[in-house]
Amino acid sequence: VQLVESGGGLVQPGGSLRLSCAASGSIFSISVMGWYRQAPGKDRELVAAITSGGSTNYADSVKGRFTISRDNAKNTVYLQMNSLKLEDTAVYYCNAKDPFIDAWGQGTLVTVSS
Repeated sequence: VQLVESGGGLVQPGGSLRLSCAASGSIFSISVMGWYRQAPGKDRELVAAITSGGSTNYADSVKGRFTISRDNAKNTVYLQMNSLKLEDTAVYYCNAKDPFIDAWGQGTLVTVSS
């Protein structure tokens, strides 16, 4: 499966963005779809994940501000990001993972700046 992220850009602190991750194939049976991010000089970290059953998991730093969702009919995963902070600036990557797949997108840059 190939993944293509979109929706990044420049936003002011307190603003919102919605990232999309479009898959080339069906994501219905993929165990976990996730969003990761990597800020300059830092390691890549998990932001949010959603299982095929709809269970979600979030990094503590984004709980209450970010929401992950998946639309299996559109083979797309979303990350709604609200109340953005300067420290949310990073390249955001989509990931698809199950016993047979570990696929990454090319990333989309999110810059939070005043």
